Amino acid sequence: MNTLSDARVSELFSQFFGSQPQALVKAPGRVNLIGEHTDYNGGFVLPAAINYHTYIAFSPRADRLLRVVAWNFNHADVLIPLTEEQIEDEQHPWSNYIRGVVQQLCRAGFTLAGGDLYIAGDLPSGAGLSSSASLEMAVIRALLNLSGETIDPTKAALLGQAAENQFVGCNCGIMDQLISARGQTNSALLIDCQDLSTRAVTMPSDWEILIVHSGVKRGLVDSEYNQRRQQCEQAAAHFGQTSLRAVSLADLLAADGKLDNLSFRRARHVLSENARTLIAADALANGELSTLVNVMGESHNSMRDDFNITTPAIDRLVEIIASAGKGQAGVRMTGGGFGGCVVAVAPAEVIPRLMAAVSRTYEQETGCVPTLIPAKASAGAFSS
Repeated sequence: MNTLSDARVSELFSQFFGSQPQALVKAPGRVNLIGEHTDYNGGFVLPAAINYHTYIAFSPRADRLLRVVAWNFNHADVLIPLTEEQIEDEQHPWSNYIRGVVQQLCRAGFTLAGGDLYIAGDLPSGAGLSSSASLEMAVIRALLNLSGETIDPTKAALLGQAAENQFVGCNCGIMDQLISARGQTNSALLIDCQDLSTRAVTMPSDWEILIVHSGVKRGLVDSEYNQRRQQCEQAAAHFGQTSLRAVSLADLLAADGKLDNLSFRRARHVLSENARTLIAADALANGELSTLVNVMGESHNSMRDDFNITTPAIDRLVEIIASAGKGQAGVRMTGGGFGGCVVAVAPAEVIPRLMAAVSRTYEQETGCVPTLIPAKASAGAFSS
């Protein structure tokens, strides 16, 4: 799957700009093992940074401009001023993530300096592997490298989130940016999205991650995502709270029939998912495969039935992998929903069986073409 490397992106910069880049940075995408739509509710998530990245090769400019070239968009070429005042670019929507980051860095008091940036990534967009957060973290690293400034990784994540919330217009939580910034090799990261504390959870050495792109391009994500967030806020407000984190599952279950059914189901997913995520973290740390298999399966069912964010093809893909795993593979949809990817965790010896089952059955039954993405837990953009 990997089509890029540091050397290849530096070479592409040289071909376009006619000189060697001064430096190169990269930031990983992520796969969320469990904990979906819990982050913006102040809950728990268990993502891992993965070995697929957004790369930026760059050199300084003498003016207060960024010239940004995007390999993934046919070498689209844009100029972005280093000012707080940014204008949305409808012709190049991918550049709005960069414009939002520039705006947030300026607001935070960073000086910044001009540069030529060549951006390339091997993360499939629309797959739910957080190519947007990866781009934001890579841009922050590149810009602060150009200006000789530093930033705390969690602060970088918060600025990336603010760029996406306030400029791009997607009300994402903090998980994607934080794992891209702070991921650790061979570990998932248990994140408490209320106080942003993290705990590295080392994976057993003989377990591996398999991501399968369903071939269903994620659609309606921003509008549906924002709608789910509003529904969760409405459920929290019923209990006089601003976040579902302050509501116990027992209190919610006692309110069944008092809340409207939709808000109740949305909240039930979030609160039960928080509990599952904590169980999964301990299971991963202790090598308790059967427990992990069970909670990942319960997570998918909750996303399907209570949060209504899966699709028939995604549900079938999960069934195929679970059946092939014969109790030895945890599997669930991952990401915001409505398409994208499924993630499986299993002993290394089981992974080929899962891949064979998907290749043999999934396209034939659904008409969707899967992409198999073996992945490793990797270091974050700001990891030492």
